[in-house]
Amino acid sequence: MLDAILVLNAGSSSLKFTLFSIHEDSNLVPELRGQIEGIGTAPQFKAKDEHGKVVGNEELSKTEHATQTACLNFFGKWLRGQLGDLQVKAVGHRVVHGGMDFAAPVMVSEDVLEKLDALVPLAPLHQPHNVGAIRAVARALPDMPQVACFDTSFHRSQPQLAQAFALPKSITSRGVRRYGFHGLSYEYIASAMPRYDANAAAGRVVVCHLGNGSSMCAVANGKSVASTMGFTAVDGLPMGTRCGSLDPGVVLYLMDEMNMDARAIENLVYKQSGLLGVSGVSSDMRTLEASTEPDAKLAIDLYMYRIGRELGSLVAALGGLDALVFTAGIGENSKSLRSRVVRDAAWLGVELDEAANEAKGPRISTAVSRVSAWVIPTNEELMIAQHTRRVVGI
Repeated sequence: MLDAILVLNAGSSSLKFTLFSIHEDSNLVPELRGQIEGIGTAPQFKAKDEHGKVVGNEELSKTEHATQTACLNFFGKWLRGQLGDLQVKAVGHRVVHGGMDFAAPVMVSEDVLEKLDALVPLAPLHQPHNVGAIRAVARALPDMPQVACFDTSFHRSQPQLAQAFALPKSITSRGVRRYGFHGLSYEYIASAMPRYDANAAAGRVVVCHLGNGSSMCAVANGKSVASTMGFTAVDGLPMGTRCGSLDPGVVLYLMDEMNMDARAIENLVYKQSGLLGVSGVSSDMRTLEASTEPDAKLAIDLYMYRIGRELGSLVAALGGLDALVFTAGIGENSKSLRSRVVRDAAWLGVELDEAANEAKGPRISTAVSRVSAWVIPTNEELMIAQHTRRVVGI
């Protein structure tokens, strides 16, 4: 019998999972991974084993599986039939926001859950579903240890000035500050970087986590120095449906001149903007790259422009640059995006290797490039499993 750790990443319309076994050599080995997509509309369950073999592929009932809890119950029953000699000892969760209270992963308790509930206004698209999954597991398996791992924790190493807003202390003392997100992804890249470029890993790196949610992070000697995301995960770069950085005066205009209330503005900046809003075509970079619509090109161009602007800002925060890393869905898979970003960054001393970029690297800069450039697949699930194992003491 092998001990195992289950990692859950619960979203508004999806539930992703990875089951890791713990071997005698202490390695964490992914045994099963998959997801339920389309929760609430057309739920679809898919799962593969460690060899990539499909072990689950099922359309779920819209009525019976309309909620996250119902989908978790379905998944729990399916998982029990797949465990064999594996015994789940703990469940690790991705939680987007840890606020001021949580600078590291923690064992879940009712007190922890109450504090996480209080952070829902700071991450309204993610936090309710993260916490909902924890509560659902607790109801089904009340004795199962659960660990919350936060996307904000990695950025707690930033200098105080990098976390500050120029607002009155009566507001900032309530926790209104720059938090940064995608921390589990950045933490993984920082831990993996020495295997690719030991000198850069000990130096100055900008990591581009580019996906449906996009951000960039300045990392010095493995620690976060600055990030494009701030108080919420809607700040910084334009994203699939999120607008990114927005002049607060625009929000006042929307309220005064267009009579939009807080919920309407929230829907606009989180769900109707970004690549989707600018293009009017899609939030998916693959669709936009294949489109001939002028506004699809405009959306891509704006995305590229903002990446270039933020790159310059992060390099300034670092005082120079030794390496540039691309990760996440778009960063790992769009060779044209990587090519444009690296070429636009030639002023920093990075030189693109076209053939290597076509092959997805891992190194996509030339041997003589002063600044190296890399494609490194992220692995947030492994980070969560490692944290869960440490916290529980398995």
